[in-house]
Amino acid sequence: MTDPDPSQAASTDLAHLAEAFWDHHLESNPTEAHLLGSYRYAAFFEDASREAEDRRIEAMRTFAADAWAIDPGGLSEQEKITRLVLESTATSTADRLQTRLAELHADPIFGPQVELPIVVPMLSLPDAEVAEAMVDKLHGAARWLREQGDRLREGLAAGRVSPAFAVDGAVTQLEEQLATPLADDAVLAALPTPPAGVDEAAWRARCEQAVATALRPAMADYRDALVATRGAARPDDKPGLCWLDDGERSYAALLRYSTTTSMTAQQIHDLGLATVAKLADEYRALGPEVVGTDDLARIFEAMRTDPRLHFERSEQLVEASEVAMARAWAAMPDWFEVLPQAPCGVKATASGAKAYYFPPAADGSRGGTFFINTGDPASWGTFELESMAFHEGIPGHHLQLTIAAELQGVPEFRKHLHNNAYAEGWGLYTERLADEMGLYSSAVDRMGMYAADSMRACRLVVDTGLHALGWSREQAVRYMVDNSPLADSMVRPEIDRYITNPGQATGYMVGRVEIERIRAAAEARQGSAFDIQKFHSAVLDQGSLPLEVLDEVVAARLP
Repeated sequence: MTDPDPSQAASTDLAHLAEAFWDHHLESNPTEAHLLGSYRYAAFFEDASREAEDRRIEAMRTFAADAWAIDPGGLSEQEKITRLVLESTATSTADRLQTRLAELHADPIFGPQVELPIVVPMLSLPDAEVAEAMVDKLHGAARWLREQGDRLREGLAAGRVSPAFAVDGAVTQLEEQLATPLADDAVLAALPTPPAGVDEAAWRARCEQAVATALRPAMADYRDALVATRGAARPDDKPGLCWLDDGERSYAALLRYSTTTSMTAQQIHDLGLATVAKLADEYRALGPEVVGTDDLARIFEAMRTDPRLHFERSEQLVEASEVAMARAWAAMPDWFEVLPQAPCGVKATASGAKAYYFPPAADGSRGGTFFINTGDPASWGTFELESMAFHEGIPGHHLQLTIAAELQGVPEFRKHLHNNAYAEGWGLYTERLADEMGLYSSAVDRMGMYAADSMRACRLVVDTGLHALGWSREQAVRYMVDNSPLADSMVRPEIDRYITNPGQATGYMVGRVEIERIRAAAEARQGSAFDIQKFHSAVLDQGSLPLEVLDEVVAARLP
């Protein structure tokens, strides 16, 4: 009898583990599964209960331990990457969930009251069965809202509460939504068109009943849970996690999750200060050509207030984005070996973040989309648009996420996994890469690249300032206004985002700096043999990686 091949057994164990990990992820995130074109869980919505959170933590710890237990000696190089990514991701996810931030998650920026009207129209309805499942999904969303209210009540009982401004902002949004006539409900208005063969009037009536009898009462319950925390909510001078008993430990876990590095809060803070100082010199060098001065304060003021440097009409934003991405697409073959098959479009939106990207559906039913918030066109500097389009669209998130989704020969989870520092680091890296490629159409637009860098560098300073060093909300606002061209009105929602989503914003610049370091190391190793196309392939063709794993991958590919 022949003994089993240990290497084959390890490969098989890893394949089964990777499949189970992805199945668990989709089951735990049914809305993401739907967005990806997987309709197994089309009738379900996420579970926000503490019991579900406990189950996920336990599952993630088990996945990490099982991955670690597989002997890497008999694995292929590709399988070794899969093992490392799975173990790292499961561990950091469990650590993040262990912070129990759901107990203090009042959020007027990305809270559930904002999320639902944005996500619903993105849910494809390919057939009558999936369309009918939307009715159940709306009931599931109602349960999800009630569970989030329960988590807020748990937090209040434990003395863990949200900042007062976040509570007030979310309550105001919910009350406005509840006061809207049912016929004008944002979720109902956002419902996608059902496929042919579905009685649309009857289907919409069932959806309307779900909103009226389940979703809206759940929104009211969630609002009431938020209102109950008002008396204990943290004031503006204590908005950060450091004011909670377990805040230091929680923030450290969130930084590890968002940066996939072991950098401490102080190290990230210092990196931000150094980057802000370097940017000041770049502004002064370009300032005379763009605004006629090298005085930093006057440069910032011109970028904030000069009407010649701001858009007037919403359609200008979409048109300029389309032109910039078309120019970038034409230049791609000289810089990238592999280009995505799915297209990238531009779509205006009046809600949500200033700009964001949605990847294409796995089944090809929807291409990638760069969403741009055109609600207040005058708030957009003309200098901002190109760097934003390059970051969110081409060659930024569209290449990174779509190439990953189209990979062959890797486990499914690696095609869709989102590591914040890798993804946002790549987006920010491409803003500078676009300059290297000659894509910016003027000195004004190059100044926008600096402005984007300023935001991300300041984020390192203020996020750590708020959550580790005890900064007040106003102190963070003042730092960002003084050290970037962002107007006060734009800075305040940014600061509020960092307060309500601790650590996430640090991934951008940390990721960019790390990708640049990895590139510089490859250039030093390879000298004249260095090929930028091959470097970009090494970064992109393994999917979203923790930065420490990315470093190993590039070093192996470009020795």
